[in-house]
Amino acid sequence: MRTFSNSSGSRGTAGSALLTVLWLTAALSAIGLAVANNVRGETERATTNVDDVKAYFIARGAIFRAGMRMGWGPDYYRRGDPAMDLPFPNAQVRVEIIPENSKLGLNQILPAELLRLLEALGVAEDRAIEITAAIEDWRSPVLPDKTGPFDAFYLAQTPSFLPRHSSFIEDEELLRVKGITPELYYGGAQENGRLDSSRAGLRDCLSTYANSSIVDVNTAKAETMMATGISREDADAIIRRRNERPIQDYVELGNLVQSLGPAGGRLTLGGASMYTLRATAQLKQPDGKLSDMRRTVAALVKFVPPGNTQGRLPGMQVVRWYDRT
Repeated sequence: MRTFSNSSGSRGTAGSALLTVLWLTAALSAIGLAVANNVRGETERATTNVDDVKAYFIARGAIFRAGMRMGWGPDYYRRGDPAMDLPFPNAQVRVEIIPENSKLGLNQILPAELLRLLEALGVAEDRAIEITAAIEDWRSPVLPDKTGPFDAFYLAQTPSFLPRHSSFIEDEELLRVKGITPELYYGGAQENGRLDSSRAGLRDCLSTYANSSIVDVNTAKAETMMATGISREDADAIIRRRNERPIQDYVELGNLVQSLGPAGGRLTLGGASMYTLRATAQLKQPDGKLSDMRRTVAALVKFVPPGNTQGRLPGMQVVRWYDRT
């Protein structure tokens, strides 16, 4: 009797096993690539988070460093300079120095100036008139048995509330006033949806800590100057001039004021005691070049002079802190 081996069956089994191994190898390779990509992504995110934290604390330190330099006198900070650049071992920081009197007083601004400001910010006339009336109503007292013209609107909101009918305490209260949108308050957003960070908002032009009578020539927004009666052309010319070189003495300021006529009398040089210090930090890469990543923090500070009549400790006091701006 002759015996026949099943060689074709063995080859088929071996081929199936080989295909199975190849499929498993491909599957494991795909899983390995996915895991590697996830690990790489998590590593990049972790690195970004670490860099963000580093930049935050460097920017935070730069605010206090700038405050000290401002208090040390003209050898370290020239009155009127709108910013200072501070080098750090691992970063470069630019600190913007914005006096509160670069803005108009939210509680003192006249309705006519408020209307001019809103129109300068691009608000249509009819809407600007309504917002002006709503702000005036919010900060004005009413008799106990009377209601304000906008009370019904606020009571219809969810949740309902009533306007303060007294002075604004914080600038952010404007966000609750009828007709004021986040875009109008914060600025930046254009009507077509594109972001233009140079476009001013109400928070750049009004402050509860400001004095309405004067504004700083080196830091006031064009819209703020226009609210005081300066024309758009003159406001733009002032900004071009100060971008080339800040105005740093009263002789130069006097010549500018004289050229502007009566409206120029509202311009001043530098701030009083309240400033916003806004620091933007850029980390350095290993090759010394600056990275694309930026982190900005800000603080509203008050400088207390030595020998003040209140008997307070001299130096810089933080009134409000903004971790992200």
